[in-house]
Amino acid sequence: MTAIATVQNHIKFTFPAMSENESLARTVVAAFVMSLDPMLDELNDLKTAVSEAVTNAIIHGYDERNSGMIDLEAELDGRTVFIRITDYGRGIHDLWQARQPMYTSKPDLERPGMGFTMMEHLMDEVTVQSVAGRGTTIGLRKTISPVDMRWH
Repeated sequence: MTAIATVQNHIKFTFPAMSENESLARTVVAAFVMSLDPMLDELNDLKTAVSEAVTNAIIHGYDERNSGMIDLEAELDGRTVFIRITDYGRGIHDLWQARQPMYTSKPDLERPGMGFTMMEHLMDEVTVQSVAGRGTTIGLRKTISPVDMRWH
């Protein structure tokens, strides 16, 4: 049996932490994974998870001040996509509490506090690294199903 070579590709994209750039981040990730021919629901899962991570960076990391930058990195390894979204804002003071369903540090914004829960539901793996006063990195991993295995 011969080994199948894996696709290796990597991008890094830096953009201002402005709400109008959330859709840009979604589009960049969607375009990046198109070589894997993802199913529509897989593509939507990736776009939604990226939206949640970027929105959290803008709203919580930078307090919607439009004053910081967000790094989005994505890597393909075979059929697996790894995404890292990093802000350099205020960080998460209590990571355990922030990952609880329905928790929000901004109840006045009437947001449901389901960002981490949604990301965890849609991705194969979600990691969070945060340092108070220095920022947060959200790691997302999802394996795209092989085309020949979809209809069996």
